[in-house]
Amino acid sequence: MTAASRARLLVELGRFDQAEAELRLGLLNRPGDPDMLALLAAVLRLDGRHGDALAAAEAAIEAGPGSAGAHAERAENLIALSRTREAVEAASEAARLRPAEPEVHRVLARAHAAGRDFGRARAAARQALAFDPRSVPSLLTLAEVERVAGRRRAAARATRAALAEDPEHPGGRWLIALLNAERLHVGEAMRGLRDLAVDHPARLRAEALAWPILGVLAGLRRGLAVGVPLTLAVRLATPWWSLAGLFAQGIALVVAVVMLTFTARVLLPAGRMPWRCLALLPRRLVVTELVAAGVSVPLLVWYAMSARWLPLALAVAAVSALIISGAFRMRVTSLNSR
Repeated sequence: MTAASRARLLVELGRFDQAEAELRLGLLNRPGDPDMLALLAAVLRLDGRHGDALAAAEAAIEAGPGSAGAHAERAENLIALSRTREAVEAASEAARLRPAEPEVHRVLARAHAAGRDFGRARAAARQALAFDPRSVPSLLTLAEVERVAGRRRAAARATRAALAEDPEHPGGRWLIALLNAERLHVGEAMRGLRDLAVDHPARLRAEALAWPILGVLAGLRRGLAVGVPLTLAVRLATPWWSLAGLFAQGIALVVAVVMLTFTARVLLPAGRMPWRCLALLPRRLVVTELVAAGVSVPLLVWYAMSARWLPLALAVAAVSALIISGAFRMRVTSLNSR
């Protein structure tokens, strides 16, 4: 068995560090091998090390400029690094070099989707499907393009077509759970994620299973970041507008009711699993967000009922803490995933 074969087997088992070691050992005997360097780039990418993976892909291109796989790997990492224009160029070169290879068209579709050019992304995904209309990876690529484009029904159709070919495919099951989550079908989404976690425990991070809590925090952050300053701004207009105070109280009450309804709609069907996963996240920051969000809404209700300055001032402080801690948590999570 070759070093590349052993590395591929280790990747299937989720042992990325061992796969990397096998490939680096193989490269000692075959330095500058573009295929092995491209495979190393793929292993590093799957391990979340996109900077290192990009360097390996570029080394593969330097060793073999005509390697479509190396250009495709470079494109994948440029997508992950949000360098979408370069990603499209790299994926287009891969498609030019190997036009009869469905995978390069799938990469090109993902690159165009990352650049929000959904027409070309859809065309590239359909070009991949033209080689095999029943290809699960190509169907899921089309589904992901449609999901990012906001066409959830089309995304669901393509995902169901993929699962009809392979009912246990983890990518298809993940995408169905994601679509259910986006439509706030929380119970169905959590059941799908729980089953996927049982069958493929290495596939899901804690963030995936804790998404109801993180999603609620994101929604509260956005809603309160608009609602509380708006309430304050209207209240400050009282000297010039006699009804401003009453309107500010009304805005505060509406924002509080909407936030409470949204929170209940997501968290009640989610069950206990998201809360169990909180221990695997940056706990202090998440707890700070939960406390800040949990305090902000009652403060808005207090202000709506009393029209006093104190609860409104405290709500401003709580929302500021929510926004700051949320930004820090996302930064920490991003650094930990690299």
